[in-house]
Amino acid sequence: MFFFLQIVLTGLLKNKGEILPLQSDFKKFPIMLGLLIGGFIGMFSETALNIALTSLMKDLHITASTVQWLTTGYLLVVGVLVPVSGLMIRWFTTRQLLLSALSAFIIGTLISAVSHTFTFLLIGRLVQGIATGILIPLIFNTVMAIFPPHKRGAALGVVGLVIMFAPAIGPTAAGFILGKLTWQWIFWVMLPFLVAALIISAIFCKNVNEVTRPKIDVLSIVLSTVGFGGIVFGFSSAGDAGWGNAKVIAALAIGVAALAIFSIRQLRMEKPMLNVRAFQHKMFTIGTLMIMIVFSIIMSSMLLLPMYWQSGKLVAVALTGILLLPGGIVNGIVSAVSGKLYDLYGAKWLVRIGFLICIAAGAMFICVQTTSSFLFVIAANLLLMVGAPLVMSPAQTNGLNALPKEMSPDGSAIMNTAQQVSGAIATALSATLLAAGEHAYTGAGGQSAAAALTNGVQYGFMFTLILAVIGFALSFTVQTVGVLEKPRDQQRKMQLKKETDSPC
Repeated sequence: MFFFLQIVLTGLLKNKGEILPLQSDFKKFPIMLGLLIGGFIGMFSETALNIALTSLMKDLHITASTVQWLTTGYLLVVGVLVPVSGLMIRWFTTRQLLLSALSAFIIGTLISAVSHTFTFLLIGRLVQGIATGILIPLIFNTVMAIFPPHKRGAALGVVGLVIMFAPAIGPTAAGFILGKLTWQWIFWVMLPFLVAALIISAIFCKNVNEVTRPKIDVLSIVLSTVGFGGIVFGFSSAGDAGWGNAKVIAALAIGVAALAIFSIRQLRMEKPMLNVRAFQHKMFTIGTLMIMIVFSIIMSSMLLLPMYWQSGKLVAVALTGILLLPGGIVNGIVSAVSGKLYDLYGAKWLVRIGFLICIAAGAMFICVQTTSSFLFVIAANLLLMVGAPLVMSPAQTNGLNALPKEMSPDGSAIMNTAQQVSGAIATALSATLLAAGEHAYTGAGGQSAAAALTNGVQYGFMFTLILAVIGFALSFTVQTVGVLEKPRDQQRKMQLKKETDSPC
């Protein structure tokens, strides 16, 4: 896959202008706009189809175990490609990567939109996954390159709007679409945004990364692909096949073994493909763990909550989208604000408060019943959508700030790989717990399908609550990295020092 991308990228538009000086005063917004639009649609795609799976099963005449591969395959490709992104950023210019990714996304979305068979729809989803696997790490690397440390919190807050708001709003937007149109329109709606992102990027995107073209270690690429791919495949298959299935056990065992060999190899290489020595920086490791936890919370809730509304409360698909909308809006607002709060106050208290709010939301969710009021469930979702983004951006910024500049591509690749893998694992575990809760209800003599589903949702949100508690405990190890003062404050101090030192 990597060598295919190399051939495609090399043939695209050549470098437009020189590499910009890092953190200079050029206009940053136009550079980031195409990246953010593409990244938003990529993360939106991860959850938008969740609410359409029932319609897809009917229209394409496929089973639940087959339809889930539209999500699993997407996550699988992203999980495999993201670890290679650190190497790709060193081999190709920012423009080449961005224009290639957006072009691939448009092609994949167009294939999905015109598909009338499962095979073609799956191919479209896999091509979309390739694009997302390039875009998400590229966003973080670009932010770290063009923004100075005292502005990265606000910048990564906007990125958090992409990472957190997009999957949160996915089911809502898809619900509105399915209320009036077919599932193909979920993809048709994406296309204008992707075309706009491609045009904006072709006009405004500058090269911010230094192309060093390090030696390609084919064995590292193979080990990375097998390792991350095996783990994502194993966890994603476990929901349907069962954890005792030989295929699941083999995939997980091979994935873990390949990752272990990959990590050892990277430590022994003079110029590793992915510098896992980043984990020697404590705050980076803690930030990565927090991102895994909070993204798992989001992905599990985006699987469970639409199912609860539709099958537990028997709400129509269009109304489900409306009921999920307040949480999505609040998520976007808090995502945008949390980065600025990090610049002012640091990470320590923000992540503690965020996880504490997630604990409260999880406790409310495990109490839901078929008779629970709409207001109660919406309030629980609002709390979750306040707490999760309050953790995400500060944890990302603090973790990446802990790394030296030359490790930034590796750090963003590691964080995004961990995020995608944890999202796939959380989705699989939530689906397993959902099924366990349903079986427990029916095994005890229950007859109501809605009550069985609700009991399964309670089991699933127990997992969310446990994750929030673990995250809260971990938050007490956080220390803010870097100086929170702005340059203006520093200049004022220097001026006062000069006046004090002056002999007059």
